Amino acid sequence: MTKATKVETMIWEGGVDGYLDLIDQTRLPNEMLRIECRDVETVWEAIKMLRVRGAPAIGIAAAYGVVVGLQTVPDEDEQFFARMDEVVNYLASSRPTAVNLFWALDRMQRQSASLRSELPVSEIREKLIDEAQAIHEEDRQMCHAIGDHGAGLLADVDGVLTHCNAGGLATAEYGTALSVFFTAQDRGHDLHVYVDETRPLLQGARLTAWELMQRGIATTLICDSMAAQVMREGRVQAVVTGADRIASNGDSANKIGTYSLAVLARAHGIPFYIAAPSSTFDLTIESGAQIPIEERNATEITHGFGRQTAPDGVQVYNPAFDVTPADYISAIITEQGIIRPVNEAKIKQVLGFA
Repeated sequence: MTKATKVETMIWEGGVDGYLDLIDQTRLPNEMLRIECRDVETVWEAIKMLRVRGAPAIGIAAAYGVVVGLQTVPDEDEQFFARMDEVVNYLASSRPTAVNLFWALDRMQRQSASLRSELPVSEIREKLIDEAQAIHEEDRQMCHAIGDHGAGLLADVDGVLTHCNAGGLATAEYGTALSVFFTAQDRGHDLHVYVDETRPLLQGARLTAWELMQRGIATTLICDSMAAQVMREGRVQAVVTGADRIASNGDSANKIGTYSLAVLARAHGIPFYIAAPSSTFDLTIESGAQIPIEERNATEITHGFGRQTAPDGVQVYNPAFDVTPADYISAIITEQGIIRPVNEAKIKQVLGFA
């Protein structure tokens, strides 16, 4: 098998006055277009409009967005730190569900605050670039660690089902759910991956299928509504997805349709796994009932990719995420180990909070 040339989802170009270069994922798989984010408004728009998507990638982009947003103010304490608050609040308004966004913004803000009395603003700028790049590199390492822990769960599996996109496009490199598949492949285990198209924006069809095929992994695309039939026919022996926010009890928010897969997996006796880094856990909330669910524009359903497919005036409900109860999750694969059973005590033990 010949592996494709490595494609970087995001690159920081230059130094303190540099910019964020990222793939416009709305144009894949038909066109590879990169966007130069030279101001915070472009970063915000890229996150909001899913040009960059996936919880870890959103967090990385937001961290770089802070650096870009601070380029417009002089090296004067009051203006700089006032602008920091403004930029962080602005970027936080882009998408409400992915906790990595808020985690990364908080980390950047804490870094600047900790240096306020120690360094001049010119040097704080440099430290903030270092911090954003550290978030980027740490995510790359976490992705590989998730794959290392998770690949063994699929040792006896031939077919696996995944939903939405939790690969390199959604992270710094290997991804979360897809890291499990890529690592299995690295170890000589050839999986056959069934990919839900993931309505209404088709992240599975446009992105995940593309990534898997770049790696030479056997890939079969299915409509979301076909998952039960695929399970009933015995084509898959496991389901692996990513997550955008995980509550302290293990309830997990992910792309709409994930909860349905968990229920179907339970009905067919198939393990349902979530792969996510520790930064996706929000231990400040007790359960999934407290996770805000983003509702997106009705035109994503009524005029998918520019073509009207519904009657004028029809009412539309378009939640972007749903929450899978912890009881339906066989295990959560993190960079620090496997959480099984999925409950608050085990989460704290594996993540080092026990």
